[in-house]
Amino acid sequence: MALLVLGILLWWGGHMFKRLAPDARASLGDKGKGITALAIVAGIVLMVIGYRATDFIYVWAPPSFMVHINNLLVLIAIYMMSPAPKKGALLSGMRHPMLTGFALWAIAHLLVNGDLASIVLFGGMLLYVPVQMMLINRAEPQWTPGPKGSIAKDGMFFVASIVLLAVIGYIHGLIGPTPFPG
Repeated sequence: MALLVLGILLWWGGHMFKRLAPDARASLGDKGKGITALAIVAGIVLMVIGYRATDFIYVWAPPSFMVHINNLLVLIAIYMMSPAPKKGALLSGMRHPMLTGFALWAIAHLLVNGDLASIVLFGGMLLYVPVQMMLINRAEPQWTPGPKGSIAKDGMFFVASIVLLAVIGYIHGLIGPTPFPG
């Protein structure tokens, strides 16, 4: 569990370094991008190793219908993390669509995983979202939405999100549990 928590903290730190220590980050120049990327990748590696190494500690049993809710939320999350908010019409006025999509992804995974390691992993990722939103809003209080795109672009990105969900689900099933019922 320690590696899992360390991975989450490294991932948080890599993502928040620019907001928490802007002068230190700026002083690193371009090599700061590499350091940040390395911290994030190391965090992901530690999360995977820590998650897989942690004993299964049963906390609760998710009902089987949650798989469908999970898949719907992940589909919406993929759509929100696509270029749709910038190029489409539906989410064009939303300030943090990618972070909101990430939160939906984490919530979806909490709904279908009832073990302690999953709660720590996905709960830790979910807690990141409001903290990052607060830091962004504090650093950049003035925000105006970009130009509104077209519904056609929304449709295109939604179809792409369905295809991407199928690909992610297939790969997910190869390396872990299949996210699709049946």
